[in-house]
Order: sequence, then structure tokens, then C-alpha cells
Amino acid sequence: MASENHKNIELVNENKNLYGDINLSEHYEDRNMEYDQLLDLVKKRRSLRRFKPDPIPDKVVQKIIEVARWAPSGFNMQPWEYVVVTETELRDQITSFMTSYWQQSQEMEKAREDWQGAKWKLTGLKSAEQDYKIAPVFIILYGDPRTQAGLPMGVRYMPHRTNIIHTTSLGNAFVYMHLAATSLGLASQWVSAIQVPHVNCMTKNLLNIPHHMEVFDMMALGYPAIKPREKYMRERDEMVHFNVCDPDDFRTDEQVRAFVKKARSWNMGTHSRKADQD
Repeated sequence: MASENHKNIELVNENKNLYGDINLSEHYEDRNMEYDQLLDLVKKRRSLRRFKPDPIPDKVVQKIIEVARWAPSGFNMQPWEYVVVTETELRDQITSFMTSYWQQSQEMEKAREDWQGAKWKLTGLKSAEQDYKIAPVFIILYGDPRTQAGLPMGVRYMPHRTNIIHTTSLGNAFVYMHLAATSLGLASQWVSAIQVPHVNCMTKNLLNIPHHMEVFDMMALGYPAIKPREKYMRERDEMVHFNVCDPDDFRTDEQVRAFVKKARSWNMGTHSRKADQD
């Protein structure tokens, strides 16, 4: 197959059909290098939950947002608004809004199914010296639902599809933010507690965010105080299926449960790690 593809490339090169003077062999090699760089960046991206308090220059934050604003969005409606919070007092108030949620979440862990093993104590999510609380920058991503007016009428009359387009557009921008942060050698973390109704309400009131704006998520950003551990991953062959599938191609309930237990164990260990000692 590789040999056949190479012959095809050479043939197009000779004919220069549609490609002008581009040498496709060289073109493919250049693109392959770009792919390798992209894959390396994606593999390096982690939610690093231990930060140094050192301030982040404004120009660095702007670089992250510059990447994010080029994210794909449904019908190019670009529904995003970025709120950058750098003032310590404001960040402290936002984290204080989340305190009751973490207490409730810890209490709710008592209801976790026994088959999953150990309960999550949320170590590292509630202590002041750990996690997102000392990150010097918060970036809250809001979506403007008014942009949905620009969707095709056939879509606008499908509320579920409209919501998916809106949410995935914001998700694209948020992932771009994290990739940009990784490329700059920074640590970033998803702080989804910003979505909790009480936290969302109080934060919007604190920052004077218009009522109609919809919160998507919050990024904590800073210099890393910890080195990422190897990520626990499913094998690619286990999750890729081609054309007409057989039900046996997919995981059984037992296999999914086994994965959940291992993934949770990895997750709890990652969350509970303390900052590296210099």
C-alpha cells in the first residue's frame, strides 16, 4: 500500500495536475513533520493541578486566547467571550464560592457504587495550598446564546441540535486554550465547578457578567509545580471500528467496569499528588 501511494504521488508530480509546481513527496514529508509535532503536543497536554504563584505576563495570556479564537464553531458563529481574572481578591472570592460544592461532592462520594472500589476523598481539591486556588490566572469561557440566531432555520427549530452546536463550539475553543498553554510550557486545569448554579450565579454577579451569558468552563493557568505522570490510556485498536460492526467488537459491561476502576485509581492518584520539591 505504501509503495502504491508513493507511485501515485510521483504520477501527480509528473502531471502537475491541480498542484502547480508543488512536489507532493516533499509536501507529504513536511506535513508528516507537522503531524508529529501536533501529536507530541497533544500527548504533553495534561490537567496539571499544582501551580506556582508566579504571575503570567499579559502577552502570554493573549497568545492563548489568540489560538482559541481560531477554533472551529458551528456555522462560524464564534459564540465565545473570554473573561480573564488576574486580581487576587477576585480569584479568592471565586474559589470561596466553590467551597460548599466541594463539601457536598465529598459527602456524595459516600453514595458511590461499591464495585468501583475506594471512595474518592477529593484530596487536593479542597486544600488551600494545592490545586487551582494559587494559580495566578483564571480564564472563564462564556458563550453568547444570541449567536444561535445565525444558524440555519432548520437547525434553530431543533433545540437539542442547536444546544449541541453551541456547546461543542465552546468546547473546541476551550481545548485550543489548553493546547496553547501546553505549547507555552504552562500548566492548565479545567475547573468545572464554575458551572454549579450557586458558583455560576455568584461569579457572574461578582464580575458583572450579563445575565444572558452562559458559562462553559474555567481554566486555571500558571507555571507548573509538578511534572505530569504517564497517562493511563486505552489501546487504539480497542476503540476503532470500521464499516459494519459486530456487537462483539465493543466492550462488555465487565470490561467497561474494569476500565472505570483502573481509570479512577489513576485519577485519584493524580489529584492527590503534592507539588514537586525544588
